[in-house]
Amino acid sequence: MDLTPDILRTFRAAAQTLNFTLAARRVNLTQSAVSMQIRKLETHFGKTFFTRIPRGVELTEDGASLLKYANRLLDMHTEALASLAAREMTGTIRIGAAEDHAALHMPGVLRRFAEKYPRIQVDLFCDLSNDLVRKLDQGEIDICLVNTRKTGAGGVFLRKEPVVWIGPADNEPERKRPLPLALFHPGCIYRGWAIRALEEKGIPYRVAYSSPSISGILAAVRSGLAVAPVGTGTPLSGCRIIPPTILPPLPSADVCLHQSPCPGNSAQAALAKDMIEAFSVLPRIASEFRSAG
Repeated sequence: MDLTPDILRTFRAAAQTLNFTLAARRVNLTQSAVSMQIRKLETHFGKTFFTRIPRGVELTEDGASLLKYANRLLDMHTEALASLAAREMTGTIRIGAAEDHAALHMPGVLRRFAEKYPRIQVDLFCDLSNDLVRKLDQGEIDICLVNTRKTGAGGVFLRKEPVVWIGPADNEPERKRPLPLALFHPGCIYRGWAIRALEEKGIPYRVAYSSPSISGILAAVRSGLAVAPVGTGTPLSGCRIIPPTILPPLPSADVCLHQSPCPGNSAQAALAKDMIEAFSVLPRIASEFRSAG
């Protein structure tokens, strides 16, 4: 007797419902057909998987053991079919991401997705978080990964991203007044937080460098030109964290994901799931960070 997926599904339905009539409805068989399949299964293995009771059945120890393997085999069967189907799927998925996330953390996600869905085209757009949410609402993109003050309705919270001040490893521009800043373009929440924190403490400042790119911000800081507010998920070799005793502390951002409605078995849903898993772990601050003393 072969343990076919159909027989395993019948067994699992019976084990989950503990009632052959309910199991029959779940697998679209008659109650007698379910009883026959279970009886053949027990005869083949010489084991009793169910104990009959007046209102249904109870799972025996051998039945509970078989259920673990049945779940595993059926999950592998479903995964194999999905993988084969995925390779034939076509279409386009439009992703929006804050530039720091797109540049630093998305390559691994996209590589794994391309291996599973080689015929799906992915268009990646970088923009300010507020603009990405607007584009999603207007149907211009399908998924957006954003930094926000607080995860809004419909968003999936991924992690907290502490925001810190950084300066160059070999210079102290934070001692200058007015304080030279390297900031993302207007509309970035990090920029707003930084300016507000400085104004509340009465610290004079000037925007010495402005860029839409994290690489541009880091270049300005490493050159000794300015200090900047960045998320701690950013790898910052050649930079150091400026402690809150020198510059005022900054809030933490919520990293969250929004997406347009889609079927649960779609490539978009699979990509969103991969992104959620990849971004749900708070990154450790890189070991090369050196705090100013």
